[in-house]
Amino acid sequence: MQTQANQTKPAPAARQPVPVRRLTTAGLMQDQREVEIEHAGRIYRLRITQLNKLILTA
Repeated sequence: MQTQANQTKPAPAARQPVPVRRLTTAGLMQDQREVEIEHAGRIYRLRITQLNKLILTA
């Protein structure tokens, strides 16, 4: 007869990673070349350069 201590317990279910939310620049910028982003009380500017690169400045 097996006792409670000798019984194996099933492994806990593995947590599935939460997928990272993805935004497109078209959706974020909405036909603008520059947007302001407020984070932790500070304002940041995200802009698209003439070479189509992104620059984030504080």
